[in-house]
Amino acid sequence: MCEFIVRFLIGGIVVSLFAILGDVLRPKSFAGYFGAAPSIALATIGLTIAKNGPQYAATEARSMILGAAAFFLYAVCVSWILGRYKPSTLTATVGLIPVWFGMSFAFLYLLHAVVLT
Repeated sequence: MCEFIVRFLIGGIVVSLFAILGDVLRPKSFAGYFGAAPSIALATIGLTIAKNGPQYAATEARSMILGAAAFFLYAVCVSWILGRYKPSTLTATVGLIPVWFGMSFAFLYLLHAVVLT
């Protein structure tokens, strides 16, 4: 229970700091880059280092990076589909979720096949 409280406090503080940073920067479109995800990731990695050690945290951080890369490709595909074919946003985002999962599993496969062998 104590870990959840610490995670909540660290996440809240860092989210607030990122929100302030996003509010200060121009243009305002940068504010989205400094949302909750980076601060939650930092809090999680910090707690993981404290609880499980740096080696385990490195594995988790690598997984976060691969997940972010898969999400980036998903976002590019959604943006392209929305710009090209003009479907509803809900249709494009939900319909392309398999792209995100597929890229995530492809990165996981490549990681195990190439790097971890």
